[in-house]
Amino acid sequence: MRGETRIYLCGAHSLAFAAFHLAFWKLFDWPAALRQTDVATRAVTQILNLRLIYVFLGVAALCFWLPGELLATRLGHALLAGMALFWLGRLVEQFVFLRHNKLLLRVLTGLFVLGAVPFALPLTPWAAT
Repeated sequence: MRGETRIYLCGAHSLAFAAFHLAFWKLFDWPAALRQTDVATRAVTQILNLRLIYVFLGVAALCFWLPGELLATRLGHALLAGMALFWLGRLVEQFVFLRHNKLLLRVLTGLFVLGAVPFALPLTPWAAT
């Protein structure tokens, strides 16, 4: 698989997670569920989710519009490494904060791995660009 194709897959992954996070209000019934928390928790939860959506959309845009730069520059490599670490960290946090054996959580765990690997793969010496 060509390097640019891998970067497009990273962009698709980021775009999918942006869409997933956009659905949080409905998926987790946030209007009702967050009403039970204090104002600060309610606000911070929604603000952080909106910022994550912004980051995912930004990364997707970079992957779709500048794949060559992500593959060939130190700044591009830094962004790819940062996103690989983001997904690796999210994978670890899954086991720390969500200690439930449910199918949805196992699927999410796999999706976090699918985030870390494609972002890291272009950085490996054996990956052909």
